[in-house]
Amino acid sequence: MGRLTTHVLDTATGRPAQGMRVELWRLDGAPAHVKTVTTNADGRVDGAILEGATFRPGRYELRFHAGDYLRATGVKLPDPAFLDLIPIRFGIADAEAHYHVPLLVSAYSYSTYRGS
Repeated sequence: MGRLTTHVLDTATGRPAQGMRVELWRLDGAPAHVKTVTTNADGRVDGAILEGATFRPGRYELRFHAGDYLRATGVKLPDPAFLDLIPIRFGIADAEAHYHVPLLVSAYSYSTYRGS
């Protein structure tokens, strides 16, 4: 059974990004909000973001609320912040696969990849 997961690491502190809000949107047709989750103490989401009957092929976007997270940790950001909302668009082609979309983030950079 396929599933979608994520993990966020704060590269400036070398720690998991606890408390970051993450939204999942489906982009096939008009954008539709699917779910909002928050990362735990390990920088992960408790359970899969998407799985079972709701996990199906298509185009999606994870929206990471990095600016809110950074401000909550005491990072002083310029106004406007260089990075605030980080959208990661990706496709799910195989409904039986595990799609893991990690985010490495700091106030001025981010990277992602398809994890395992």
